[in-house]
Amino acid sequence: MEIKIGVQHISREIVLETEQSADDVAALVSESLANGTELRLKDEKGRLVIVPGNSIGYVELGGDKPRSMGFGAL
Repeated sequence: MEIKIGVQHISREIVLETEQSADDVAALVSESLANGTELRLKDEKGRLVIVPGNSIGYVELGGDKPRSMGFGAL
């Protein structure tokens, strides 16, 4: 699933692919925003992305649908 995170006062957004479900990520984001703690997410390659909770502008969660490949994707 693709996740886009907008950070306050930063023009570029953070984009990562994760194997976590949308519900799991939404729960982590809600907890981070409510408590003002850092948001920690792991991407598909095992890298850890940490965003300060009080700096999050928005979080956009993509669908769980796998991407199409090849000529059938047209």
